[in-house]
Amino acid sequence: MIQYSFVGKVAIVTGAAIGIGFEIAQQLCSSGASVIINDIDSEALENATSIIRDQGGKCSAVLGNSGDIDTIHKMVEEAVSAYGNLDFVIANSGITTFGNFIDYKPEDFQTLTSVNLQGSFFLAQAATKQFIKQKTSGRVIFMSSVTGHQAHPKLAAYGMTKAALEMLAKSLSVELAPHKITVNAVAPGATLTERTQSNESYKATWEELTPTGIVSTTKDISNTILFLLSDSSSQITGQTIVVDGGWTSVSPPPSDS
Repeated sequence: MIQYSFVGKVAIVTGAAIGIGFEIAQQLCSSGASVIINDIDSEALENATSIIRDQGGKCSAVLGNSGDIDTIHKMVEEAVSAYGNLDFVIANSGITTFGNFIDYKPEDFQTLTSVNLQGSFFLAQAATKQFIKQKTSGRVIFMSSVTGHQAHPKLAAYGMTKAALEMLAKSLSVELAPHKITVNAVAPGATLTERTQSNESYKATWEELTPTGIVSTTKDISNTILFLLSDSSSQITGQTIVVDGGWTSVSPPPSDS
């Protein structure tokens, strides 16, 4: 792993108590950044905060639903009050709801879009206002998915939200460029997390379906995020980087989908 230096930088990472979000927060803190981590699970959030602090990281926690506007404002306010400024926002939080299109319920759609779209959109907006107020540059990253590129059974609504985030990144890259703000997205494929590894067949299934024969880890995704936050990527904006071991090139779904 390339070791970046983010000393003096302040980041917000949503959905960061476990999985990809936690790995991003850990790597940022180990690289010198101060990080606001958010999650809706109080116990997991407290545990994540303790781990990062025990490792010597500078970390503060904001409990709440990342799709809630008040929670979004609390995260930005905490970043500024605790660490003096804000530099990076990683809208990692998202939920997945499986369901056939014909039977998909309005309440499930509202819950899904509240987190995946509303939360990402208005966190980016709040962060942008803070960047402009500070008169500094900034980085915004959305968490998309390979399902925003290729159709997947029973994920029409979820895939729609992830495709929308990629268009949001592209649109904002133009609108916010005059403010020296870059906006990108990362689209993970199958990734080993606490949730996916609870399925005993997950790793073997996706090793067979992935051209590289390797299922991505949370570090693979986080490494990509840190690159997009680094000075090495200053001319990259409006883009989506797919991290999937080549799955979108062939796109076979699991046989039990």
